[in-house]
Order: sequence, then structure tokens, then C-alpha cells
Amino acid sequence: MHSSAIEFKPSATPHRESASWAVAEIEALLALPFMELVFRAAEIHRQFFDPTKVQLSTLISIKTGGCPEDCGYCPQSAHHDTPVPNQPMLTVDEVLSAARAAKANGAGRFCMGAAWRGPKDADLQKTLEMVKEVKALGLETCATFGLLREGQAEQLKAAGLDYYNHNLDTSPDKYSDIIATRDYEDRLDTLGKVRNAGLSVCCGGIVGMNETRNDRAGLIAQLANLEPQPESVPINKLVKVEGTPLEGAAPLDWTEFVRTIAVARIVMPKTYVRLSAGRREMDESTQALCFLAGANSIFYGDKLLTTGNPEVDADRQLLEKLDLAPL
Repeated sequence: MHSSAIEFKPSATPHRESASWAVAEIEALLALPFMELVFRAAEIHRQFFDPTKVQLSTLISIKTGGCPEDCGYCPQSAHHDTPVPNQPMLTVDEVLSAARAAKANGAGRFCMGAAWRGPKDADLQKTLEMVKEVKALGLETCATFGLLREGQAEQLKAAGLDYYNHNLDTSPDKYSDIIATRDYEDRLDTLGKVRNAGLSVCCGGIVGMNETRNDRAGLIAQLANLEPQPESVPINKLVKVEGTPLEGAAPLDWTEFVRTIAVARIVMPKTYVRLSAGRREMDESTQALCFLAGANSIFYGDKLLTTGNPEVDADRQLLEKLDLAPL
């Protein structure tokens, strides 16, 4: 990466400390003139982060396919006829090999995902060893295993887990159009268990699922009004997969995605905002605008669970072009 002697100083643009945001307020931010919105987000970003640094995470699926949930976007659902097969859980050695490779490529956080409604106790015991061993490599650890039962978050914390990911996916009003097998409150309940166990929260959503701008505002409001706000917010752009109910979803204009990133930065100024699924379909200039608008984390590696991601070399080249360095 290029080195820079430039000292980035906080801007004078004020930000709002309150975590209480109305959907209408966020919808008004989304409606700002595009350049003005990006500028405001960039100003706020510089108050809390070095804009030349990006946090790199790598995600691996430790248990793929056969999920009993019916999420309309997901090729791992047993309800959908997709090309993704049901596969057994990876071994600890397989996970460790992937974690070592991720660290060697510059990732600072290693995320493990499993296609479960929630982990059974026997499954959880296997993952605890994975967490311990990955943590021992010097990586931050993250897991996304679905809904948690009482005591499971505490076990993960004791094993060395740093972050638990559990996305809200969309707004409360849109949710029933996407998922029928679990309620919105189920997701909030798991997030509460994660917080009570002392884990950091990774929680975001997906855009491009035929939602309205009001729905996107509703999602951002839910995230911003979590107390405390999530430490990490992944913003996913729908990757349309054959066989899922959303394979024919209308394309989301790139400007609307950048707007979503910018507003997430404005209302969650201290949060890492991550470009997640869908980056493979974005050109470099769109990603650059997202970084300018406050995105400062990416998933780094060739696959996100079951969908493609830009190759490591391509990401390195992009970061080099933009004079961005790993955190």
C-alpha cells in the first residue's frame, strides 16, 4: 500500500449523538441530493475514523446447505431448489487451514457461518473448539449460527468469540415478505442475548429485495436505534441465485446502494460499515464512492458462504489504487 504523510483531522461538521432516529428522518437523509449526502457522510466519517484504513474480514461456511429457514434470498434454504448442496460441518483442521490463509492474506477478522436455524448443543460444542483455535492464531473471531438459546452466547464468549453476527435483513414492515419461518422479534431476542453475554454485535441487512426506499429507511432506523449501536454493520446487495424466490428481483440502482452506505455512516458514526455481499457485481468506481461515503470494512476472500466475492488479488489492486491500507 502507498504510505501517506497527510494527517487527517476531524472535520467541524457536527453529528448527532442520540441513537433515537425516526424512519421519516432517515428517509429525508436518503432523499438528499446525492453529492450533498456523500459529502456529509464523508465529513462525519473523518470525525471517528482514518479514511485511509479499511478493516478486512474473511468469511467461511463451516456448515453449508439444508437450512430449515425459508429466507427468500438464500440458496442454502431447504425450501428452495438451488445449486447449493447440503454439506457436513467442516473439521477443526479445515477451518484452521482457512483461517491461517486468511491471516496470511491480511485479514484481521475471521468469521464462521453455519446454515442452521440455531445451533444444537452438540453442534455448538464443535464450534467452540474452532473459535478457541482461530482466536489462538491472533485473529478476531466472529460467528453467525442463527438463533441462540439461553447460555449459548456465554459459551461462545468464554471460548474467545469477539463478534456475533445476526442480521435483521430488512425493515419490520418488509420482513414477512422475505421470511416466514422466524419472526423479527426472534432476531432482536438473539441480539439481546449476544449483548448480555458481553459480545460485540455485527448486524446489518440486505438491499435490492424489491424493497422501497421507506423499507431501507426502516432497516437503518432499526439498526441505529439498537442500544448500543452495533460495532459492525454489513450492508449486503442482493446476489440473485437461481431457484430462490428473489431470483427475479428488480435491480437496485448503484446510486441507491451508495445512499444506503452514506446514511448508515451518518446515523451510526462510530460503527464499522462493511461492504458485504454483492461487491463482485460492483465496478471499482461504485466501491470507491462507497468508501468515500463511509464504508470502512470489507469481506475479503473469494467466497461469502455460497456466493462469489472479488478475488484477493483484485481487492489488493483496488485498495492500492485508492491508497487504502488494511487496518
